[in-house]
Amino acid sequence: MALTFTSLIDLLDHSYDSVIDVRSPGEFAEDHLPGAINLPVLDNEERAQVGTIYVQKSRFLARKLGAAMVFRNTARHVETALAEKDGGWQPLVYCWRGGQRSGSFTWLLQQIGWRAEVIEGGYQTYRRLVKSYLYDTPLAHQLVALDGYTGTAKTDLLKLVQTRGVQVLDLEGLANHRGSLLGGMNGPQPSQKAFESELAAQLARLDTARPVLVEAESSKIGDRIIPPSLWTAMKAAPRIQVAAPVAARSRYLVRAYDDILSDADKLCRKLEPLRAHRSNAVVDLWFELIAAGDKAALTEALMVQHYDPSYAKSRQTAAARVLAEVQVAELDAEGLAGAADQITKLMQRQAAQ
Repeated sequence: MALTFTSLIDLLDHSYDSVIDVRSPGEFAEDHLPGAINLPVLDNEERAQVGTIYVQKSRFLARKLGAAMVFRNTARHVETALAEKDGGWQPLVYCWRGGQRSGSFTWLLQQIGWRAEVIEGGYQTYRRLVKSYLYDTPLAHQLVALDGYTGTAKTDLLKLVQTRGVQVLDLEGLANHRGSLLGGMNGPQPSQKAFESELAAQLARLDTARPVLVEAESSKIGDRIIPPSLWTAMKAAPRIQVAAPVAARSRYLVRAYDDILSDADKLCRKLEPLRAHRSNAVVDLWFELIAAGDKAALTEALMVQHYDPSYAKSRQTAAARVLAEVQVAELDAEGLAGAADQITKLMQRQAAQ
């Protein structure tokens, strides 16, 4: 009998040894349960072939062909990926909606003697639980937003504060994007569903009795959208403001963004659309600095002429309460460590209230 889960935390806190996603690699790549491994019973091509026969020829022929493929692939997984599993192994299995693929795979595992079970409703059940958690239910966490102009090392400060015992939610890490026009990281961003899966899993693990520090962001990080429940909580969150001199911020950005600052062609392509928001003369100056390789002057110009005015404008519309301002003279290791200590004390004070 399939297992029924009615809340996200119940599903995440399952007691099984492994979670196995038997969907195709393409389905798995888009999104999957945290920690699941992919043992497809139909690969991408096989799934498409069976689906075409089901629609164009015969449901019976499709099921017959599909069954042969499923058991052949399952046998291969038993001989390879599962070869070292002992008799006490207990896996939890799911497919798209808890139907034939997961049922067939689980049946065979049970015949071997493993105590395998199926998730009722499969991935669709999991996705509904994630959506309810992030879209339909007010967030139970007390958030504090870490705010500041571009180049104030907020992401680095988040990591340092986390090592000091503060609960942190790293949205840019989850979205694989540094949150600005120049913010792309190595590798693509996760799909929206995969971003939400990791986000929901991390939130579900955080203690709602203690505040959570999150970087102040816009409603999008690259192409990923912050879900409504979290975005509503972020807009209302009190803020800790980080401030540093423009020159110090420029030095930090030259270090932190050296990868993209060193790629002149890519940088120009990213900045070209800003002609719609800044004058041609301003953008032309940026291009001259790029051509000259003057990274320090470029980052300072970008902050003074683009990022800081945009930030100041958005700050005017924000009504969030500022808990404190943390001044950092230099954004080097010593300066960041001191700022992290101050932020940690502020978060501890917030927790005590």
